[in-house]
Amino acid sequence: MSEAAALKACCADLYAGDWARLLLGDSLHPGGVALTERLGDLLRLDPGARVLDVASGRGGSAIHIARRFGCSVLGVDYGVANVARALDDGFRAGLRGRVSFGAGDAERLPCADVAFDAVVCECAFCTFPDKGAAAAEMHRVLRPGWVAGLADLVRRGPLPSGLDDLLAWMACIADARPAEEYVRHLEVAGLELVTLEDHDEALVELVRSVRSRLLVAEVVARLRRMQLPGVDFESARSMARAAERAVLDGKLGYALILARRPRSSCDVDHAFVQHGRPWHDAGRPTRGNDRGGL
Repeated sequence: MSEAAALKACCADLYAGDWARLLLGDSLHPGGVALTERLGDLLRLDPGARVLDVASGRGGSAIHIARRFGCSVLGVDYGVANVARALDDGFRAGLRGRVSFGAGDAERLPCADVAFDAVVCECAFCTFPDKGAAAAEMHRVLRPGWVAGLADLVRRGPLPSGLDDLLAWMACIADARPAEEYVRHLEVAGLELVTLEDHDEALVELVRSVRSRLLVAEVVARLRRMQLPGVDFESARSMARAAERAVLDGKLGYALILARRPRSSCDVDHAFVQHGRPWHDAGRPTRGNDRGGL
């Protein structure tokens, strides 16, 4: 197994476990379903839209998007255990036929060309070893005129020691890059920046929640004299403290990035028949966290 494949497998295994859900909550990313809904609003999702959720994890966001916006969602995740859990949760949510899940690599998506009206990827792009390949795949599967939306950690300066090891990488921290670098990957792939919103407050809340949950978990483990396999409380505490310092110092943040696949003169008109008109915006790319919409 290559180093990249091993890293992907480790990340998938981490987020498939109950330990990740205990510390991060059901959504497994900053902002929870509220920020997922904000992303859906920015993408202007509506009934009839076909959406791809890249690195969908246990399927929480895909299920919420399908329920909230009435659209059809396919979630693709590297972890087989994640896919199995997501399929079960989607069935129990009564969304059979509207939400589905499958195993796949973000850098080689098992999807047809120009098959989706929107692509979402939450708190995962920064972990992909080949971000350029992942961006190119998003462009390939997205219909011309439609938009991909990323929600991810962004680095704004050198990170403190303790945030550069494997645990930090799997927690979406070690390879977080500046937002401008994510935008470059998208633009090289052929996508055009639409907007970039900062949501650092969501990351602050998550980091503080993780520290609180970590403390509770450690106390409970000690009281019950439990040994939790694979859980290193000391390393986890150190990483959580370092992450909080980085966020409060402005070196680590969280952002939503929207980028559109432009419609060229060679695009075939029938590609738009299935779901109305393509997403469009007459203005220039925007930046900020204006919740009034585009």
